[in-house]
Amino acid sequence: MQFFELVLIIVTTVYVGFNRFVNKKLSKHYVTGLLVSIIALQLIFNGYRWQMIPAYLIWLIALITAFRQTRRKPKTIIRALKTIGMLVILALSIMLPSILPVFELPEATGPYTVGTRDLYLELDREEVITSDETDNRRFMIKAWYPSNESNGEEDPYIDQGGRNGFAQKYGLPTSMLNYLSKVETKVYRNIDIADETFPVLIFSHGYNSKANGYYALLTELVSHGYIVLAINHSYESTGSTFPDGTEVYFDYDYADQIEAGTWEKIEPAIETFKNGLSFEERHPLVQKALSTYFVKDMIERWAYDIVDVVNKLDEWNNAGFFKDRLDVTNVGVFGHSRGGGAAGESLLNDSRIKAGANLDGVQWGQIVDIMFQKPFLFLSSDWPADHEDLNSHAYTNKSSSFFYKGTLLQTGHSNFMDIPYMIPLKALSLAGAIDPDLAIEIASKVTTSFFDRHLKNKEVDLNSLNSEYELLDLNVFKGDSLNSVSN
Repeated sequence: MQFFELVLIIVTTVYVGFNRFVNKKLSKHYVTGLLVSIIALQLIFNGYRWQMIPAYLIWLIALITAFRQTRRKPKTIIRALKTIGMLVILALSIMLPSILPVFELPEATGPYTVGTRDLYLELDREEVITSDETDNRRFMIKAWYPSNESNGEEDPYIDQGGRNGFAQKYGLPTSMLNYLSKVETKVYRNIDIADETFPVLIFSHGYNSKANGYYALLTELVSHGYIVLAINHSYESTGSTFPDGTEVYFDYDYADQIEAGTWEKIEPAIETFKNGLSFEERHPLVQKALSTYFVKDMIERWAYDIVDVVNKLDEWNNAGFFKDRLDVTNVGVFGHSRGGGAAGESLLNDSRIKAGANLDGVQWGQIVDIMFQKPFLFLSSDWPADHEDLNSHAYTNKSSSFFYKGTLLQTGHSNFMDIPYMIPLKALSLAGAIDPDLAIEIASKVTTSFFDRHLKNKEVDLNSLNSEYELLDLNVFKGDSLNSVSN
């Protein structure tokens, strides 16, 4: 809750509750002036947002009370009803701004300011999600890049298509998310890129998630000298806005279509965990599920999107805004949730990608039968002990290079996103007990250190992060060894 919002609620509530005493000491003109001044300050410095409507109602009651200044004591029943009504309004005035706050994103700690601009790809590849057979695949990319400037237009938090799709997902009026415009991103649109060459990271978001809902994580990475190209997987993110203003949202009909009748492919694997079977007994069934469940095809589609971006890097580096700024010889890929699975899939398929990271996603697809030939990081949230750990089977073979397996303790699946800031109530956000700032700090530190080691060739000992963060459990494997090693 913002400062003047809190002041407005406290002052007006106290006055309504103790107006008989206050009115004996102060004139109605003084009280009225104070009330008008407070709401003026709140609107000027914090601005209007719908979550404050109950607080504005308390202010209106206070203003009416100041003008009336009745000294007659109301009947007990009337007084009780007024008290109950005020308590309900007060509860709403505190809950709504607190549950959906104008939140503050953490400050990036790197030496660079973060700039951003939108890129658009329209491909010759057929779009399989839409019903129009003439549609080709197209998607947006949000480019995040290091800069030495900070005097540009601040990037609004989430584009309109993303907001509208998020509102649609939860059955909310789109206007309910207008308050997000008040969030300061400290990211600047279309400012000049720093006069250096930077490794390129391609990022893939979670399924039916806000593609651009990762400001805290991505700005931290970019501030340390990376260009991040964040893909918006059209029709499988909450929403996207194309350059012509067209907005496309998550396609629920297609989602139902591809998921229908597929539970039988994964149910036997899930049952092996519930029934307490040994790893060896589970493995064939989990192996089959990972390679046949419908999510495998989705991961492969998203991996194609990633490869399409890699295909454009030379062109972008030869002309235009990113000319001579992309280190196309040091390309990494990472993602969250299903985007993490897509990152792993693309690392297997494209020799131009040197390293990959999966943030809390299941590695569906072919990996269960083979191993990575390049460095790979799997960083997991703190799932319950009885969780169906499919990745313990997917990553059995690990990598012929370095393989990093970490758990971020006391976290939930959403702690890699901005959701814990946007919705601080953990029961709604599915975040863990960890402080959101600390979760992002550790996740970004591990991810940045991993790419520093394998794209920038820095002497980084990722094992040492365990002593730096007590809520991190990170193991480093070399080759296909199951024994962790110092790197």
